[in-house]
Amino acid sequence: MSKSYSFYPLGDAAVLIQFADIVSEEVHRQVTTVARTLEQSPFRGWIESIPSFTSIAVYYDARKIIKPDGYDTVYAYVCNILEQQLDDATAEKGSVDKEIVEIPVCYGADYGPDLDEVAQRNGLLPEEVIQLHSGQDYLIYAIGFAPGFPYVGGVSEKIATPRKKTPRLRIPAGSVGIAGMQTGIYPIETPGGWQIIGRTPLALFQPEAQSPTLLNSGQYIRFLPITAEEYEHLREVSL
Repeated sequence: MSKSYSFYPLGDAAVLIQFADIVSEEVHRQVTTVARTLEQSPFRGWIESIPSFTSIAVYYDARKIIKPDGYDTVYAYVCNILEQQLDDATAEKGSVDKEIVEIPVCYGADYGPDLDEVAQRNGLLPEEVIQLHSGQDYLIYAIGFAPGFPYVGGVSEKIATPRKKTPRLRIPAGSVGIAGMQTGIYPIETPGGWQIIGRTPLALFQPEAQSPTLLNSGQYIRFLPITAEEYEHLREVSL
């Protein structure tokens, strides 16, 4: 695994660690490994680490860092973590277990009003779109846009569909959509332009919970097709 990375200051209380310019599962393993290590063994003054597709933003309280130059202190600390953790990741490559979160989805009809459009655009039957969409595990590269919204890559080219030219003003919470070769789940009701092919009864964002988001960067999603009856039952149980 490559040890190529760059540091960039973000003002006087944060640093950006950039691993690569391309999106890949190997690069994201680096991102996830370092982000989790910082959470488990934070340096003095650490506030939070925010991972994305190819980078991590590390925020800190400069007043709590002993040395006068907070950036240099954070730089040295993180470099040590990177060297150790990337060596460990190289040694363990191929033996890392996936953390898979199963997401039940009711596809089509009122739950997925764009399923037929996605099928027509790609010369498929709706059932084939469902099979392709639910037939693989997807890596969560980042959480963003709305609280708990997973940015997921790796959608099959056979069902890739561009965003809508005119976004909807209201997308129901739990809606599962496609935008290009990405898929995602709307955790709250919000405007959006993704092609909606289904909906999950699971609550992805619960602000009152100790862990408010169901999904996290580095996990994998596995979509499980369910019937409308199963959807309604699961929704009632989760209320």
